[in-house]
Amino acid sequence: SSSSSSSSSLPSTKLPVKPIPGDYGLHFFGPIRDRLAYFYNEGRDKFFANRIQKYQSTVFKTNMPPGPPIASCSHVICLLDAISFSVLFDASKVEKRDVLDGTFLPSLAYTGGHRVCAYLDPSEPKHTSLKSFFLSTLAARHHKFIPFFQIGLSELFNELEAQISTKKEAYFNTLSDTMTFNYVFRLFCNKNPSETKIGSQGPKLVDKWLLFQLAPLGSLGLSPKILGYFEDILLRTFSFPFFLVKSDYKKLYDVFYEFGSSVLDEAENEFGIERDEACHNLIFLAGFNAYGGMKVLFPGLIKWVALAGQTLHQRLADEIRAVIKAEGGVTLSALNKMVLAKSVIYEYLRIDPPVPFQYGKAKVDLVVESHDVAFEIKKGEMIFGYQPFATKDPKIFVDPEEFVADRFVGEEGEKLLKYVYWSNERETEDSTAENKACAGKNLVVLLCRVLLVEFFLRYDTFQVEASTFMFAPSVTFKSLTKASS
Repeated sequence: SSSSSSSSSLPSTKLPVKPIPGDYGLHFFGPIRDRLAYFYNEGRDKFFANRIQKYQSTVFKTNMPPGPPIASCSHVICLLDAISFSVLFDASKVEKRDVLDGTFLPSLAYTGGHRVCAYLDPSEPKHTSLKSFFLSTLAARHHKFIPFFQIGLSELFNELEAQISTKKEAYFNTLSDTMTFNYVFRLFCNKNPSETKIGSQGPKLVDKWLLFQLAPLGSLGLSPKILGYFEDILLRTFSFPFFLVKSDYKKLYDVFYEFGSSVLDEAENEFGIERDEACHNLIFLAGFNAYGGMKVLFPGLIKWVALAGQTLHQRLADEIRAVIKAEGGVTLSALNKMVLAKSVIYEYLRIDPPVPFQYGKAKVDLVVESHDVAFEIKKGEMIFGYQPFATKDPKIFVDPEEFVADRFVGEEGEKLLKYVYWSNERETEDSTAENKACAGKNLVVLLCRVLLVEFFLRYDTFQVEASTFMFAPSVTFKSLTKASS
C-alpha cells in the first residue's frame, strides 16, 4: 500500500495495511455531488451507511459540506468506528487548528477578530492560557452549579405546567433555551439577564449569531428535493456576512463586558489575557459552547427518556426519590449514588451525542487502525469522525441502535465508558489545558443528572412529540403526570 521508504518511518501495525477506499470525484463537481447526497438525496445517516456498505469499510474518502465556493477543500478521510475515531483525541498526531466547524472557518468578525480558544490547537501557547482560564472560571463557580440550575428548572417546570393546562401542549425547546441562557449568564455574570439591557432577548441574540456562522452546515430538511436544491444555493454559495448580526453581537459584548467584569479581571490578572480578547472568548464559551450545546442537549435528553417509556420513568422515579430521601437533598453525593440515572445520561450521550462531528488535520504521516485493517494517512490530510457511528459500533456495543437504559450499570457497563466520546475525548478522561476535551464536560453530565432528578421528583411520567429541526431535536410535551408519591 506504500513504498518501503515511507512505511519505514511510519508506526508499525500488526494489521494488514490497505489503501483507503472512496474518492473525491471531479474538482468542484465531486464536492457538490456529495453535498446534495448528504443533505437531500440520501440524508445524513444514510449518506455514511451507504458508503460503509459500498466500500465494505468504516474508513473511506469523501467530501464534507459546505464545499465550494465557501470551502476551498472539502476532502476528508472519514472514520466511522470506535477504534479509528479515537485518533482524533491524540494531540500528538492530529492538529485542531481552525477545524471546529470542519472544512470551513466562519469570518473572525463573529468573534471580534480573534481566533477564540475553540479554534486553537493545544500546541499554540494561547490555547493553554485560555483553556486554563476557562477551567479556573468554572472551578471557582462549582458551588453555584446545582442551586442556580434548580432555580431555572423550577421556573421552566412552572411554565411547562401552565402551558399544558391552557394549550394542552407545551413546546419545550423555547422554554429550555430561555432557562439555559439565564443559567449560563447568571453563572458567569452573577446577574439575571432580565436585569440588564438585553432583557429577555438573550436567546434570540445568540441564536441569530450562531445561525449565521453555522448556516452552511445545516438544512431545514425541505421537500420536495427541488426546494432543497434552492436552499443549498441560498446557504452554501456565500458565507453570511457579519454585519447582519453586528448590532446583536454588540449588545451581547456590552453586557458580558459590564457584568462579567470579575471573570475578565481574572483573565487579565491571573492569565495575562487582554480584556477584549477575554470578553470575546467568554461570549464564545457562554454562547457557542455552553448555550449552543445545551440547546441540543436538553431537548435530546427529554426526547430519549420520553421514548423509553413509562417503565423506565417508574424505575428512575423510584431510584431518585429513594436516594434523595436517604441523602436529605440533591447533593453530589446523592447524584453519584443514582446508578440508573447516571447510566441513562451516558446512554443518551452515546446514542445521540449533541455535537456529532470531530475534525482534525494529520500532523504527521500516520497509521490509523480500525478493528481489523490499518490505513495510512498523509500529513496535512483532513480527518473527520462522525461520532454517532463510532459510538454505535456493533463490535463494541450490543444492540447499538437501541436505547438501553442500564447499559453502563455495574463493572462491565463501566468498562464501556471509554467508548463514550461526546465531549471530544473519552468519557474516562478529564478536560485539561493540554487537550481539546470540552471544558465543561463534567458540568454537562452533572446538569443532565440534575434535570432528571428534579423532573422525577416532580413528575411520574410524561409524553412528547419529537422531530428534528436544523441541528437539534424539537420536543413538544403532550402530557405530564404529577408525582403521586
